[in-house]
Amino acid sequence: MNANTKTIKVALAGAGAFGIKHLDGIKNIDGVEVVSLVSQDLDATREVAAKYGIPHVTAELDEALALPQVDAVILCTPTPIHAAQAIACLKAGKHVQVEIPLCDLLAEGEEVVRLQQETGLVAMCGHTRRFNPSHQYVHNKIAGGEFNIQQMDVQTYFFRRSNMNALGQPRSWTDHLLWHHAAHTVDLFAWQTGSPIVQANAIQGPPHPTLGIAMDMSIQLKAANGAICTLSLSFNNDGPLGTFFRYIGDTATYIARYDDLFNGKEEQIDVSKVDVSMNGIELQDREFFAAIREGRQPNASVASVLPCYKVLHQLEQQLNG
Repeated sequence: MNANTKTIKVALAGAGAFGIKHLDGIKNIDGVEVVSLVSQDLDATREVAAKYGIPHVTAELDEALALPQVDAVILCTPTPIHAAQAIACLKAGKHVQVEIPLCDLLAEGEEVVRLQQETGLVAMCGHTRRFNPSHQYVHNKIAGGEFNIQQMDVQTYFFRRSNMNALGQPRSWTDHLLWHHAAHTVDLFAWQTGSPIVQANAIQGPPHPTLGIAMDMSIQLKAANGAICTLSLSFNNDGPLGTFFRYIGDTATYIARYDDLFNGKEEQIDVSKVDVSMNGIELQDREFFAAIREGRQPNASVASVLPCYKVLHQLEQQLNG
């Protein structure tokens, strides 16, 4: 059996809200099997494993990495350990997809990229916005010369005054507006404009008394081609949750809400034919496995998203200055 037809065997680390989104996406992808589930709460993990027919459960990533049948790992674990775990996967000879963010310290992200280049393995970061059909539709318009971005206006809003995940369960770690949520938009802006970010400014509100992080933040970006981006982020917003993108361009205005797209007059645009699925996470996983099969670097490879983390690093220095 050649490499293009053999089943890719996957270990998934982190059986929380996002890990389950990946398991749901992988169910729709032929030739891929999740063979190990890694998570701290073993009872809860066994329940998830039973539901998805995953034979091996462990609380230790190293145990999954030691399984000879594992080809690739998807990391949906707490932000502070993303880079260290990605490095462990590459050192173990496994392809790796790490959920956003790649790192919360730039030097660690740079080490992941260095190791990827040294090993030649596939390493990608879950910058899902590159894969959502809504954003792909806009990207195709830009690539076809039909649309140029003049401004992106983006709102990333959550109501998270306590440490909960997307399923309303207590989190074992603290989420971060800059390194996690801003990363989506900083990367998307550079990817959509096809132009590096040359100017970046940030201001933030007061830190939360117990969480110790800023609950409100505002970021301005400018690309080398002149396009600008205004990004507002909040954990205090008691209203619709998520990220809403307004693309203002020379020929149209587009409003993207996850996988759905509207024009500036709020008329929905059909994006059902943009790709093989309407699920951005599934499309992201499809790209990861296709890159492994084809021996190429994926869209959202760690090297291609590193410039985003350099910008976040600059912004962090500005905010702490």
